[in-house]
Amino acid sequence: MKQQEKKRHTAALKHLHTVGARIRYYRESRGMEQKEIAAQLGITPNAVSNWENGRTRPDLSLLPPLCEILNITLYELYGIDKPVDRYSDREQLLVAGYRELSDGHRAAVEQLIDSLKSAEAAARCPALTVLTACSRQLAAGLDANTDFEAEGETIYLYSSPQIRQADLVFPVSGNSMEPVYHDGDLVLVQHAPECPALHYGEIGAFLIGSSTYIKVYAEDGLRSLNRQYKTMKFAEDERVTLIGRVLGILEPDDFAKPEDIRLYQQIHAGEV
Repeated sequence: MKQQEKKRHTAALKHLHTVGARIRYYRESRGMEQKEIAAQLGITPNAVSNWENGRTRPDLSLLPPLCEILNITLYELYGIDKPVDRYSDREQLLVAGYRELSDGHRAAVEQLIDSLKSAEAAARCPALTVLTACSRQLAAGLDANTDFEAEGETIYLYSSPQIRQADLVFPVSGNSMEPVYHDGDLVLVQHAPECPALHYGEIGAFLIGSSTYIKVYAEDGLRSLNRQYKTMKFAEDERVTLIGRVLGILEPDDFAKPEDIRLYQQIHAGEV
């Protein structure tokens, strides 16, 4: 029934092209006399008659109280759609149903809507992995022994099986690991001791003194892939610390786009 009434209402308004005609339509729909409108606005009934017959128009200062008396919006008075209120028939029925609910049930509906919005936002957001891009380079140089601490900036990467295994990202410096790893490459590292034990022939990131290296773990020391470099060998009292296993090299497409990062951050901050 409500749907049929709305259709009749819409059809009746189609032929009303002037403000005066709309004033008359809404006044009569409310069962009001011209003198009632005039009394509440502090004007003469003749003024209201002139509006409705198109001889004059309401003063701008009278429009807000006139709309309040007629229980309409300025958009309805002028016969235009309010941009945010262009609801479908189904949407208007849902809004009307919401208004009939108790406060408690309205709160339940709002909570459900928030949950569904979050779920849809999460579905739109690609899976991201958040890692620390260490400021230290995997380079050469010896100094006093120090413990490794991961310091650097947070980066957001599109998840993949390899990236999900990683904990840290390091920049490579130098050519000792060419032709596989080049100067400036960013490598993924699975942090020790969480990573499985490193076996001979595998590539790791190592801390020696205060410097970090990317090298092949060998029985006789740490080797470079570039044969121009000698194997690094150490005395028993020298401290060599495994930072973690090197998993691979990051590609430019692995880095998340700014819009995906913003959506990810909003979801995890509970903003959507």
